[in-house]
Amino acid sequence: MNYSAFNKPALKLGKTPARKDAITFKLRDYLPLVAPPASAGHYTLQHVWGMLGNNLWGDCVLAGAGHETMLLNTEAGKIVAITEHNALSDYSAITGFNPDDPNTDQGTDMQVAASYRRKTGVIDSKQHRHKVLAYLAITAGKKTQLKQAVYRFGVAGIGIQFPSSAMDQFNAGKPWTVVAGSPIEGGHYVPAVGYDASYIYVITWGRVQKMSWAFYTKYCDEAIAYLSSEFLKDGKSLEGFNLTQLQADLKNL
Repeated sequence: MNYSAFNKPALKLGKTPARKDAITFKLRDYLPLVAPPASAGHYTLQHVWGMLGNNLWGDCVLAGAGHETMLLNTEAGKIVAITEHNALSDYSAITGFNPDDPNTDQGTDMQVAASYRRKTGVIDSKQHRHKVLAYLAITAGKKTQLKQAVYRFGVAGIGIQFPSSAMDQFNAGKPWTVVAGSPIEGGHYVPAVGYDASYIYVITWGRVQKMSWAFYTKYCDEAIAYLSSEFLKDGKSLEGFNLTQLQADLKNL
């Protein structure tokens, strides 16, 4: 397919509405209740993110999957490139998207995409597939669960109801904060790649974006933790976790 496009609106959304309990396994039921550190994340190791088509099409869930995959591999000292064509080909495989028919650009269900990532895996520029071992639902808006996921597993996926004020803030280079009364434009997916006391650091439209904790609490309607072995170097993550420990946390899966 020809995924090129002209005269398309800049910066798209593309997460379909959250479905209650679409993901059976819940992070809260499997992860030990150990307080995460005050800050975490290694997103500064990744220098190039790319739009991965989300400036042209509603593939934010697959663009996010690409960004997560690149960062996890970077943490392990491996270079994995994912292109716009790669992200859009997976978007097509999951949703039936056809760039020649704009009516097929309807966004992606986060649970369906997570299942695809476990069973098939997202494709990279060398035609290699990258799978996750498992995925679990994070209770929407719960700070500690999100912190635990980012700290232990390197990334987490956040689904938000996107207010128009957030686009203005992004374009102005400002953090996402709550603006009372701002209308919702649609659903959006962003990878959480770090956090501190003030912000969650997410990737969207090719760059790092700060999201306030209040924004996360108000607008998050679903979130996912992913377990991948790809961020392990010499058997361990940069935080010192090994696969046996991580799998033990999720032993009932």
